[in-house]
Amino acid sequence: MSAEVVATRATVGDRARVVETVVAAFAEDPAFRFFFPDDDTYAEQAAVFARYLFDKRVGLGTVWIVDGGASVAMWQPSTADARGPALDLPEGALERIGAADVEVTRLLPATPYFYLGILATHPDAAGRRLGRAVMAAGLAAAAEAGVPAYLETTTPVNVGIYERSGWRVTGTAQAGPLPIWVLSHPGGT
Repeated sequence: MSAEVVATRATVGDRARVVETVVAAFAEDPAFRFFFPDDDTYAEQAAVFARYLFDKRVGLGTVWIVDGGASVAMWQPSTADARGPALDLPEGALERIGAADVEVTRLLPATPYFYLGILATHPDAAGRRLGRAVMAAGLAAAAEAGVPAYLETTTPVNVGIYERSGWRVTGTAQAGPLPIWVLSHPGGT
């Protein structure tokens, strides 16, 4: 019998492992490859982006990890002011990220919610259901706050995976060639 996987809140000390996990997990992800299409600069630029997202959210207490960072969920309450430092990426990458962000944002509610911006499991830890465990911590926080949870995906297969976990598609969009599905989970509502 295997031990229960328990998510813990990430600390600043977990940053390097979280960034490593995100970069490895999203190496073939349609969104990350839309943002950072050049194989020669993917790892460097994806790491800058992952550090930025982590730094914005870790102080909110809404980044959870399992297995030492082998899986990570970076959540953000819509009511939190989580502005980070300037995102230091080439203009083209910033434009592509901005285009996707505009499309996602227009599909999110005006009322409070928790947003799952990153759910990543390192490929070396795939198949162990760590993603479900780390996602559950944010869903519990949303339930405690009495608000729904939202996320977006750009992978059709992920839509079905999320739907089997109680998520429902609430909108679709397109950012250039990138299809986007926004899903919600009832959380505490």
